Amino acid sequence: MFDSFSGKIFGIFEKLRRSGVLKETDVDEALRAIRIALLEADVSLEVARKFIADVKEKAIGQNVVKSVSPAQTVIKIVYDHLVELLGKSELPDRNKKPYKIMTVGLQGAGKTTTTGKLAKFFSKKGKKVATASTDIHRPAAIEQLRILSQKIGGIVFAQSEENSVKEICKFALETVKNENVDVLILDTAGRLHIDDVKMEEIQEIRRITEPDEIFLVADIMTGQDAFNIAKKFSEALPLSGLILTRADGDARGGVALSMRALTGCEIKFLCTGERLEDIEFFDAERIASRLLGMGDVVSLVEKAQENFSREEAEKAAKKLQAGIFTFDDLASQMENISKMGGLKTILKMFPNGGQLENLPGVGDVSDKAVTGSIAIIKSMTKKERANHKIINGSRKKRIAAGSGTTVQEVNKLIKRYEGMLDFLKKMRKKGLGKMMSMIGK
Repeated sequence: MFDSFSGKIFGIFEKLRRSGVLKETDVDEALRAIRIALLEADVSLEVARKFIADVKEKAIGQNVVKSVSPAQTVIKIVYDHLVELLGKSELPDRNKKPYKIMTVGLQGAGKTTTTGKLAKFFSKKGKKVATASTDIHRPAAIEQLRILSQKIGGIVFAQSEENSVKEICKFALETVKNENVDVLILDTAGRLHIDDVKMEEIQEIRRITEPDEIFLVADIMTGQDAFNIAKKFSEALPLSGLILTRADGDARGGVALSMRALTGCEIKFLCTGERLEDIEFFDAERIASRLLGMGDVVSLVEKAQENFSREEAEKAAKKLQAGIFTFDDLASQMENISKMGGLKTILKMFPNGGQLENLPGVGDVSDKAVTGSIAIIKSMTKKERANHKIINGSRKKRIAAGSGTTVQEVNKLIKRYEGMLDFLKKMRKKGLGKMMSMIGK
């Protein structure tokens, strides 16, 4: 969601780095450019002004122009203030048992799906999780959460057959006690707008369950409306955190900065895709690092650890270090890349990774593209998979017929493969093999 802002900031800092010795006017020009980038990213004018004023005051106080590495000094100051603006938040994973979480928000924000994602998040941390839906107004809501809970596996679905919200809450509390549950997540009714009747209902749920956390689920794609929603909910409820959905979209993510700064409410999670796994804890330092083009290798390794076994990682690392990457390897890696959220997601976690997105063939690897590409690869002979240069026109026709695709699609895959080869050559220079060997440890 910060792609546009990140690209502009990266360009500003690159210009500073090339300048060598900076003049005060260079710093002023850079700060003006950052201010424009913030405003274009939908950061509110008030927040943008304060951010630039604070950075400028700090820069002058540290004599940036006279420092040994002026460009890096400016970057460090901007980084520190971004972290401060985003706000450090604690992972809601305390020892209290059961740990009770309520999700609230407007209808259509993805609240029920987010409840399922939270359940998956805590389940992967070894917690016994229970979910319950108090949404008696939308008939499909309870069934939707039931299906999501079944998909995760090991989730206790604490649902009363009664139609009363009060009875549902009491049944959920009794269930978590009997089932020895670590985390209870209560999904509340969505609403088209904040009204007194439904707000009273949420207050009743709060009184009965006494939740440890109340998370507002907001759709980042709604732009400035997301901020207004957060402000209204924060005035009506003691919110403990925000969860931003559709953070993988094209929204200008400055709204997130404004929401944090003007409501004082911490951003706890980002939902970055449609899968239940596509939720990540909002770490201000890591997000700031990505924004400034500094990468986030720690998150990358964590994602990889969730999807690779140690043996697979070591085998892949040895091949990469030896410069070996065949079509069989591509098929395997495409599946793993898809599990980790797609190639673009991974690239953003490398320093200056955004610059690598334009490499030929290094585009978004969707589930549909993965399925088609694997079919093409399986239609190749062993020799063709090991050496793509022998694949001539007649071979391409045979491969296309065998995979149910077209020659154009076969050509596209070969081009993508060659792009991956170029990408991996660059990554080998950045020590990708060494990083891969860390996975699973």
